[in-house]
Amino acid sequence: MQPGDQVTVTQSVVVYNHPQHRGEAFDLSGQQGEVHQVLSEWKGRPISPTLPVVVSFGKYRAHFRADELSAT
Repeated sequence: MQPGDQVTVTQSVVVYNHPQHRGEAFDLSGQQGEVHQVLSEWKGRPISPTLPVVVSFGKYRAHFRADELSAT
């Protein structure tokens, strides 16, 4: 996945910080967004984050594993 790719959330991912559902469980399954960033280095050093793919859903951004997303 590269920044700018359109993706769909294929697995159940529950978040509690979605702007329209603050403090409530909100499942992102089926939502479509755009890959904003793929984290692989920090300050020039390689890293291995648990949730490396940052996806933008409008102004809201969430971190995912690659297996939780599919390209659309």
